[in-house]
Amino acid sequence: MEKIIIKTPAKINFGLNILRKRSDGYHDIETIFYPIKLFDTLTISPSKKFTFKSNLKQIADEQNNSIIKAVKLLEKLSGKKFNINIELEKLIPIGAGMGGGSSDGAASLIALNKYYNLNIAEDELKKLALKIGSDTPFFLNPTPSFAQSRGEIIQNINFSIPFAILIVNPGIHISTKWAYENLKLKNHNDFLRSINSNVQLDFSRLKNKVTNDFEDIVYEKYQEIKKIKLQLYKSKALFALMTGSGSTVFGIFQDYNSAKIAAEKFPSNYFTFIDY
Repeated sequence: MEKIIIKTPAKINFGLNILRKRSDGYHDIETIFYPIKLFDTLTISPSKKFTFKSNLKQIADEQNNSIIKAVKLLEKLSGKKFNINIELEKLIPIGAGMGGGSSDGAASLIALNKYYNLNIAEDELKKLALKIGSDTPFFLNPTPSFAQSRGEIIQNINFSIPFAILIVNPGIHISTKWAYENLKLKNHNDFLRSINSNVQLDFSRLKNKVTNDFEDIVYEKYQEIKKIKLQLYKSKALFALMTGSGSTVFGIFQDYNSAKIAAEKFPSNYFTFIDY
């Protein structure tokens, strides 16, 4: 068998509404998942036994990360033992609300299904992906999508952001569990459902329409993250919002140069990336 190399993209949430807590303990949400061109890289190659390596020690030492979960799920379903080496080059910040772990898990399902000719149907892969994480099914086909329920009911939408997107992450790890436990539910309109390429991106209007319900509690506890959003607007961002449960904040700028100048305003130990 030959080596497989697969790129795994990050995402941002262009709006995130938390609607209600469900009887199973999860929450119903509405969001737009928007993929960006920031990637981890998975390399799968033959081996005498299963091994996993990563450039990030924290993940390499983790016994049940999303990639290993994907391997175990597919081994159980197929009855095969996967004697392979998986190497993960991690660039997407972890615990940052960008879906990096979920993306790695989804990519592993896709790659191993192909590598071993398992011929697992798309619907079955989605079920497996949901066992890895609520947003993992999105990464099986990462195109702009309106998502609801836990995030697994996904509708592809004709939507693009034709501007530079500056990603800023301060290296603060936000617990999603903590964020949900401390969330105060709000009432929402149906605006997110209406967004597509026919909706004019009037960001002065969207600032009040497209929100993230986690911002209030995260900004209250982590003032440093709130300051990122304020700095993005100070740097002439057209729109800025936290993604997921944090700690990443993104700003949309008119062009690449504007985003680059804004990125230089942040401390050197912050992670910044421009999608353009």
